[in-house]
Amino acid sequence: MAATQRLPLPSQLGLIALLGSGVMIGGALFFQYAMGFPPCEMCHWQRWPHIVAMVAGLAAFASSSRPRLATTFVVIAIAAIAVTSAIGIFHAGVEYRWWAGPQSCTGTVPTGLSPEELKKYLFGAKMVRCDAIVWSLFGISMAGWNAILSAILATGLASFLSRMART
Repeated sequence: MAATQRLPLPSQLGLIALLGSGVMIGGALFFQYAMGFPPCEMCHWQRWPHIVAMVAGLAAFASSSRPRLATTFVVIAIAAIAVTSAIGIFHAGVEYRWWAGPQSCTGTVPTGLSPEELKKYLFGAKMVRCDAIVWSLFGISMAGWNAILSAILATGLASFLSRMART
């Protein structure tokens, strides 16, 4: 712990962004592979910003000798985490039927198929719906938890960064 306290604050925040988004991705992978809940398309959308945040967080951590550069990477990580939170809000809204989701999440059928090809396609289709809640805790879906936890992480990181800017 003493070694991380010697790092400039932006590099410490980068480490927090890396670990925070890493935990979120780890949780998603746990639900996918250990619990058997395959992700829908919107679930994948939420993972990409976490990956960006992890890379930016690692870059901020690695830029400890250049605090201004590390700060830039932290800002990128915060923005990515805020984006995944926004996608999580949108996805939760689709799950709770507050608004419609993309057509790709509710099933599209290719056009121009013969009746036999259509039958084969429909019986062989494995679609994970974006508007179905497969797991929830306290009435909040996984997408909702991603939105909440990511918003807390982004807000916390931004708060520390703004305090640093004021000093």
